[in-house]
Amino acid sequence: MSLRVGVFDHFGWAVAVTASDDHIVIDRRRLELVEPGVTPAPIHYDSSRLDVAATAALVADVRASVMRATSAALDELDRALPQPVSSISLRDWPADFPDDIAALRRAPYESRADAIMYRQVLAEVAIARGWEVDRYVAKDVLTQVSEEVLREPRTRLGPPWTKDHRTALAATIVRSAVSR
Repeated sequence: MSLRVGVFDHFGWAVAVTASDDHIVIDRRRLELVEPGVTPAPIHYDSSRLDVAATAALVADVRASVMRATSAALDELDRALPQPVSSISLRDWPADFPDDIAALRRAPYESRADAIMYRQVLAEVAIARGWEVDRYVAKDVLTQVSEEVLREPRTRLGPPWTKDHRTALAATIVRSAVSR
């Protein structure tokens, strides 16, 4: 048996739900994706005060922090699980999303650049572990799984069991259906 991890990310943290092949939630947790004291949103919150070069340096520093924190969070998750992880499901991002700092500082990219950085780093760290990476659209996966299946873990595990948890679980279930 292998396990699938579904992730619903936010600025600097994420909800992770790990499920078995038969959709039983094995683990749910908050992942810290950036080290304490580091800005979680270098483009959205900080680039308006900086020039392009300073923003690029800040983004590089934050990205390095995100790599370290994300690696540590996934190491901790991996150690806690009874079986190996086969895949991780992350919220989707456009394949053609720019990586040029000057472009990222402008609309419409500025409001999404930081979130996409977290997803890209999660994908890189997962691939380095040999996990397959699947990308999902949150509203789509929620419609593909019955509400009963998505609410059952709250009954069994108790709170917290939010929409983020349900979405992450739904992503693992949709991934499971695709890989069979």
